[in-house]
Amino acid sequence: MKTLPQPAFHPAQIAGLVERVREPAHVVATENPSEGYGLAVGGHAPRHQVIGILPPLYPEWLGDRTFGETHGTRFPYVAGEMAGGIATVGMVEAMARGGMLGFFGAGGLGLPRVHEAVAELRKSLLGVPNWGVNLIHSPNEPATEDEVADLLIRNGVPCVCASAFTDLTPAVVRCSAAGLSQDAQGRIIRRTRMFAKISRPETAERFLSPAPPELLRGLVDRGLLTAKEAELAALVPVAEDITVEADSGGHTDNRPLVSLLPVILSLRDKLVARFGYDRPVRVGAAGGLGTPTAVAAAFAGGAAYVVTGSVNQVAVESGLSQAAKDLLAAADLADVTMAPAADMFEQGVKVQVLRRGTMFAARATQLYEAYRDNDSLEDLPERLRARIERDILRMPVAQAWAETERFWQERDPAELTRARVDPKHRMALVFRSYLGRSSRWAVDGDPVRRTDYQIWCGPAIGAFNRWTAGTFLAEQANRTVVQIALNLLEGAAVITRAHQLRVYGLPVPPEAFAFAPRRLV
Repeated sequence: MKTLPQPAFHPAQIAGLVERVREPAHVVATENPSEGYGLAVGGHAPRHQVIGILPPLYPEWLGDRTFGETHGTRFPYVAGEMAGGIATVGMVEAMARGGMLGFFGAGGLGLPRVHEAVAELRKSLLGVPNWGVNLIHSPNEPATEDEVADLLIRNGVPCVCASAFTDLTPAVVRCSAAGLSQDAQGRIIRRTRMFAKISRPETAERFLSPAPPELLRGLVDRGLLTAKEAELAALVPVAEDITVEADSGGHTDNRPLVSLLPVILSLRDKLVARFGYDRPVRVGAAGGLGTPTAVAAAFAGGAAYVVTGSVNQVAVESGLSQAAKDLLAAADLADVTMAPAADMFEQGVKVQVLRRGTMFAARATQLYEAYRDNDSLEDLPERLRARIERDILRMPVAQAWAETERFWQERDPAELTRARVDPKHRMALVFRSYLGRSSRWAVDGDPVRRTDYQIWCGPAIGAFNRWTAGTFLAEQANRTVVQIALNLLEGAAVITRAHQLRVYGLPVPPEAFAFAPRRLV
């Protein structure tokens, strides 16, 4: 048996051993209790009394082991579905090959682009289970939501992440229930593994419960589910992976993770007991995860897996333009704000975006206030109308409507039918065109519209920038999505070990909790 080296008793020496998480750690004592406890890493300690042993700790083990078993991943880590294709095909492929899970950001994209991305992923990741595509709630475009769901089902996308839902819709229930079957032992098999992002207990309860009978009956009546699929859907939750989305970029309720996560975990336990599910229902964490400390805290709080978003926008594989990445790289904790959402503009819903370096939030707010206070484009006060045309739309309102009309003629003509009889909706469509295009300007890097970039992010990006400052991860070329993930996970493992040792009574110094980014494989 390998003999331990001389144990470390001094805080500075202990700090140097904490990062060796893949070796067993021995907490030792000497014959003189006043000397306190020491740390030895490796084999055994014949000359010291061993009062505690910590087994090896791997980043792979930080979450719920069933996550990897179910989804075919090595790590309990997900790269979230940043909308508008910012979470690219390349990002999803990199995550899958890195032993993690990634979702393509289908939200806001037309059906042909989503179809193209799914075809690329099916070809490059043939037979690989750890990838997926986003299904975003589209209350203003239910037909589009149905079409995306149909596309994902027909193409056998292995994982679907439902986001921005406040209630269940036929599309999301269909994705969950389509292809349900039983094996020889009677166990229910999912063809599509459903994730759901939630930020409220009432929404979580809907996804943690079986699908409502009335929705299942409607889908059977329309020939979109078989009677057997509906029967099995009544025995399982709509989603078996629920992501608690805290203070994140984009759609968010700005809830702190430390408050929201335990509430949803408790709710999960009650619903599992109520419905008698026979396999795990996992609860993951997202929002604000930009440093190893935040990731470690999420796992310590009971998260089965973690989901990152804002920090992945600066990754090499991100679909965001370099100009937008540069703006993100300069952001600090307070450089984010809330702004009207393009997809739920008329409902007054807001998204969290970058504030520093862009005027988008202020201009989008001006448009929403104009919409709220007026009944039509024609009712806009002349001075307000002139300011909107000059500073925001940068074209006459009539021209903006003509361009908006062309867009919706191709996207969903029903919107134009409604706009022709509802002047306020017509105004909303014109204003939404600015909000929608602002995110595309950020993706395309339009230099003329740099001050109008809409960049979804939360305070995690500021924490990430502070953590990576002066390290190799401060360089854009080194910021691959997998390298970011490996450093967050490795750092979380080190911080977890430091906390364990401190609980044992070792004099663990503050520097042991400060993991610096490094090249990892």
